[in-house]
Amino acid sequence: MTESGPHIDEIRSLRDRLSDVTLRTPVMRCAAIEASLGDGTRVLAKLEFLQRTGTFKARGALATLHSLSADERKFGVTAVSAGNHAIATAFAAQTLGTTAKVVMTRSANPFRVAVCKSYGAEVVIADDVHQAFELVREIRDTENRFFVHPFEGYSVALGTGTVGLEICEQVDDVDAIVIPVGGGGLIGGISNAVKQLRPDVEVIGVEPKGADSMHRSFKSGKPESISEVHTIADSLGAPFALPYSFELTRNNVDRLVMVDDSELRKTMGFLFHAMSIAVEPACAATTAALLGPLRESLSGKRVLLVMCGSNIDWETFARQADFSHVA
Repeated sequence: MTESGPHIDEIRSLRDRLSDVTLRTPVMRCAAIEASLGDGTRVLAKLEFLQRTGTFKARGALATLHSLSADERKFGVTAVSAGNHAIATAFAAQTLGTTAKVVMTRSANPFRVAVCKSYGAEVVIADDVHQAFELVREIRDTENRFFVHPFEGYSVALGTGTVGLEICEQVDDVDAIVIPVGGGGLIGGISNAVKQLRPDVEVIGVEPKGADSMHRSFKSGKPESISEVHTIADSLGAPFALPYSFELTRNNVDRLVMVDDSELRKTMGFLFHAMSIAVEPACAATTAALLGPLRESLSGKRVLLVMCGSNIDWETFARQADFSHVA
């Protein structure tokens, strides 16, 4: 382990171990986004929404379960999530032959709850995210299940670091990588790997305005929390930052920007119209940032967007996406 996170050799070793159960997701040129910018910016996207379970979360969950002893696995695992991490934990538990009991919020998309159950997980519903964390602690303590954290810890950074490793292997010439920010598990892991291999690449995080715990943490210099989450990007709606992922992010991320729900809705509509992809709001965040607050500063540069997840049903997508600004 280096001062800032898992060493790249350990990340490579995990990537090799997971090669049979995870996908090396593709990187593609995004001509439609380039045309919309019209300023010579070259845009690539890491299509992590094509990963097993529909998001990057499978990597961290599998890394965590691989780190457990046989005795720890026999009691099963538990997790708390708006959906994607719960799905990934259920998938990882099924893959490694154990059980999962996960806590999801009442506002969780029914599609995600159904997918989670399809992997064999028992689902407990909480009224809100704060109660969800209370329930998962109770399950951990009373049933001896291992708590698979959605974003905090060494194994999460090790798993998400494999995304950064793949990007560096797949792309030779990039000036900036733009990554969505929830609790910091994805951006912390990717940035740690990227800065070891490509220290000159600018790493930029994108957070929704209604869930700005990382912005607040950067400003104060310590992990901060927010009382309520207000964003359609529920996958990025972490109610607080935590020490490990915060420090990893602060050590390796060059800057943060924010996008609001209106920008996310417009970008969901744009991506569907221009690229024929229907993604969840969190996945649209990096494109929204490039079309909005990052447009001027990244003009003419070579930019890679991390597109993180696609676990959304058509009814919800059609309700959230704004098509009024597309031709």
